[in-house]
Amino acid sequence: MTDTLSFSSSPAADAAGHAFSELPLSPGMQATLRQLEYLTMTPIQAASLPLALAGKDLIAQAKTGSGKTAAFALPLLTRLNPRRFAVQAMVLCPTRELADQVTQEIRRLARHEDNIKIVTLCGGTPMRPQINSLEHGAHIVVGTPGRIMDHLGCDSLKLDALNILVLDEADRMLDMGFYNDIAYVAEHCPAERQTLLFSATFPDGIARLARHFLRNPQEVKLPELHEGSKIRQRFYEVKHEERLQAVGILLRHYRPVSALAFCNTRQQCRDLLDVLHAQGFHALTLNGDLDQRERDQVLIQFANKSCSVLVATDVAARGLDIAQLEVVINVDVTPDPEIYIHRIGRTGRADEDGWALSLCSHADKRRVAGIAQMTGSEPEWHDIGELQGEQGAPLLPPMATLQILGGRKDKIRPGDVLGALTGEAGFTREQVGKITVTDQFTYVAVARNIAREAVRKLSSGKVKGKAVKVRALED
Repeated sequence: MTDTLSFSSSPAADAAGHAFSELPLSPGMQATLRQLEYLTMTPIQAASLPLALAGKDLIAQAKTGSGKTAAFALPLLTRLNPRRFAVQAMVLCPTRELADQVTQEIRRLARHEDNIKIVTLCGGTPMRPQINSLEHGAHIVVGTPGRIMDHLGCDSLKLDALNILVLDEADRMLDMGFYNDIAYVAEHCPAERQTLLFSATFPDGIARLARHFLRNPQEVKLPELHEGSKIRQRFYEVKHEERLQAVGILLRHYRPVSALAFCNTRQQCRDLLDVLHAQGFHALTLNGDLDQRERDQVLIQFANKSCSVLVATDVAARGLDIAQLEVVINVDVTPDPEIYIHRIGRTGRADEDGWALSLCSHADKRRVAGIAQMTGSEPEWHDIGELQGEQGAPLLPPMATLQILGGRKDKIRPGDVLGALTGEAGFTREQVGKITVTDQFTYVAVARNIAREAVRKLSSGKVKGKAVKVRALED
């Protein structure tokens, strides 16, 4: 490893618009990309993939939602030898949620190879099943630094065959205090490996990581991926004690299918949840009081459109990537402009537009000025009173979530549940939404108006030839 840090910048200004077919990938991988309708590369993919596929170490600026997973998954899969049952690639992520999303995306891209085994190693779940999975042989490991360290410590994870290490959302991992954990893991990897580091921002710790664990890395820095025009920002001045009530006014006016409301404290999350429930909204909260199973259920319901509003602190929402999130509401203005930018960047992803709505007391105006200075934009102020006269009924989520007792351990797959609902139960494909299979449970979103009947028909029928227990999750 080199002790000096030298970045070779890669021009990315005209990186978008290139076709995946131009890349030196196998015919099987190219066919998979066509099936998944991956035709044109995003800017981060076009800028980083040629370098990564050429075996270069890489530092890439990439936000969640920019297509970065494919930017490291394709090089990772290209270097893989499916006939060698040893860990050849590892991806470190800051949170379990991100690790699960990365695992799912790599699985989709690896579908042209039948026998590629990917194991997720995260905290919050028992070690023993993970150890068993590793004993049966794994090609790729995706996990959080702490749990990877646990497996290295008890010798259940061997990295002798590793040839590529990916650090995903490295700045978030540093924020969470994982520098020493990352260093420990990197030191247990073979020196002759490729390292790909993806980060939305470049705090000092990134340079430190690169200096110690990357070899002459190429740097790919892209302009801001969330165009200002795609995220409409509005600021509403309200009295401090009226903010929680004002959230309902915003929701009734803008009427989003999915909204993420940020609070600065856990207690405020609980208070806002009580207010929204009293106003008739279907809302859930993410906070540190939830165990991992409860947290998973909240995220599943929000992602599959069974819950209109997710209330969270910045810490609880780390690593979240929710598709088609229409509105972010800042119940409090954060004192840190970078956190504000990170919050509002959850909406307006890819080709979608989004709203960022902030509630501010008179005392918050200095914070708003700091945000305006950092973003180079003029705040757009509105009066909450002008929305009072156009209030509709509370939002009703389009879907409801059913929980089936039985999951991966029972060999249940999404197709089995879809088949049971559209076959004997007689529902249409359009009435069934996202299906999520975990180790012990399966969650399926169905149109809200058929939820009760779907529970009855699934309970009296069979999934994969077996009777199952089903209930509707109440939010």
